[in-house]
Amino acid sequence: MNAANSGIGMTSQRTRMRMVERLRGQGIRDEIILAAMGEVPRHIFVDEALASRAYEDMSLPLGFGQTISSPYTVARMLELLRSGGVLEKVLEIGTGCGYQAAVLSRLAREVYSVERLAPLLTKARRHLRDARAHNVRVRNADGNLGMPEQAPFDGIIVAAAAMHVPQALRDQLAMGGKLVIPLTHHGKQALHVIEKTAQGYVDRKVEVANFVPLLPGLG
Repeated sequence: MNAANSGIGMTSQRTRMRMVERLRGQGIRDEIILAAMGEVPRHIFVDEALASRAYEDMSLPLGFGQTISSPYTVARMLELLRSGGVLEKVLEIGTGCGYQAAVLSRLAREVYSVERLAPLLTKARRHLRDARAHNVRVRNADGNLGMPEQAPFDGIIVAAAAMHVPQALRDQLAMGGKLVIPLTHHGKQALHVIEKTAQGYVDRKVEVANFVPLLPGLG
């Protein structure tokens, strides 16, 4: 592991393990997700000035009005997506800095990620390369449209809050696949898990959320 990945002091492997123990204490039970988060060096995905805070349980600014979600939020969404099963092909909406995609790269065989802000995606590509997330493919595109040419996906995860579930994302779910998405109702956000079944879509509201809005088009 190179110096950027191993870190020192507040960015060290020991600090990552403390984050993992905190996540266990917060109720995250999926040991495969915890192992992946212990492996991925979160500090390389944020600005150097914020690196010492990378493992605290808080969201951090990325610029362009975007944030990197707190470790708990990332772990919880991934736990809902995986549900103890095996992920083959996953679509992420909102690459951001690339951190969640890097964790997903340890959980799924193929990861596709869409980001509407080209300058942010340029940074994410560099971060993903540094984290050796070689099975992640990223694209500058409107996340509301997904990535139809790569569908179906057995998991779709959305890192921005929508007013409603984009139909394109529903359509791109494989049978039995799950979509994890924050939705805004009457000014309040909540995480939802939507599963595609033979009888239709099952929508389950899980818990309160706090995300930037899912915007259309390119930034």
